[in-house]
Amino acid sequence: MSDDAVDVADADRGLGESPLSDGYELRETTPSVEAFRRLRREAGMTDRSREAVERGLPNTTFGVHVVETASGSTVGMARLVGDGGSVFHLSDTAVAPPHQGRRIGTAMVGALVAWLRANAPDGAYVNRFADVDGFYERWGFERTAPASKAMGIRTEEL
Repeated sequence: MSDDAVDVADADRGLGESPLSDGYELRETTPSVEAFRRLRREAGMTDRSREAVERGLPNTTFGVHVVETASGSTVGMARLVGDGGSVFHLSDTAVAPPHQGRRIGTAMVGALVAWLRANAPDGAYVNRFADVDGFYERWGFERTAPASKAMGIRTEEL
């Protein structure tokens, strides 16, 4: 799966006042290092090393995670990274497969977008690399190609 394992089933639902299903709590913090790595693996995303996650999570501009209230388990996460002023990147959006279809992805991205609306300066750029069609568009995200093209490389290839 891509680096974007968001809950596509949420895409056709409205945002409403409280899009999160009963039995879940959205918390305005990043998950633990262990939960972050576990969620990425469970969602079929590329794993990140413990060192990378330990260094990266504290540098999150704004992050959320969702906890299943009955078990206390972290079942979803999403975060914004960037310079805090001119560039923001929506990253690491994942929902554990058994919890997909319960509006968790919608609630998390909605919280990130609300934070951006309240805190990001006018003219800031928000990007998202997403292989999921029909989800992020509802918040105004649109494809940038051919005007701009994404590029990337992993550090072990440098």
